[in-house]
Amino acid sequence: MNFLKAEWRKLVIINYEINPEILLKYLPEDTEVDFYQGKCYVSLVGFMFLNTRLLGVSIPFYRNFEEVNLRFYVKKKEQNIWKRGVVFIKEIVPKYALSFVANLFYKENYKTMPMTHRIEVNKDELLVKYSWKNGSWHSMQITAEKNALPMKTDTEFEFITEHYFGFTKKENKTSEYEVCHPKWEYYPVKDYQLDIEFKTLYGKDFEFLNHQKPVSVMLAEGSDIQVKTKKNSLIKRLS
Repeated sequence: MNFLKAEWRKLVIINYEINPEILLKYLPEDTEVDFYQGKCYVSLVGFMFLNTRLLGVSIPFYRNFEEVNLRFYVKKKEQNIWKRGVVFIKEIVPKYALSFVANLFYKENYKTMPMTHRIEVNKDELLVKYSWKNGSWHSMQITAEKNALPMKTDTEFEFITEHYFGFTKKENKTSEYEVCHPKWEYYPVKDYQLDIEFKTLYGKDFEFLNHQKPVSVMLAEGSDIQVKTKKNSLIKRLS
């Protein structure tokens, strides 16, 4: 069943290397940490949720909004096939009803906070900024070239964006859904600025990120997406 359809656009992706042992307590049953060239990644991702339709219905005042999430990368073997996905530490959205529905259906850790965004295109550059308030304001901002380029195979960008399943730890069970979308284009990043207090937002396990430089910073264009429940989880992804 197509539970949700929307567009995910202008994804700011800040990647950090992390000791995988930190993530073990967040790891859902039957999944294992996925590595890129021997490195374990955790990513802070901000993007626009646009033209959102829940079970085919567009709900007024809830069609367009920001989201920021902290996630890491896993894989799960099913019928001798590896399913590559993500686990969310926390997902931040600007309206309580969004958190309520997402926590109810996805069993995720959604939180509601005031949020804003800024997306500007000038002659030479694209600027994308996401801000959210938890006591004080936090923000992530990227300045990039304004023309998007096709994804290259066997790259870090492909690894980060080509995880199509969401896995959630729920006591001794693992809930699962599939996110379907085509391969994303990327914008070459020229500069970035971060103003984030990780301990305040995500707890002591992630405090070290306050003092660690990202291993990479990315800006993806995004696309239309579909979220499918597990009954349809083996349906072929959009091409």
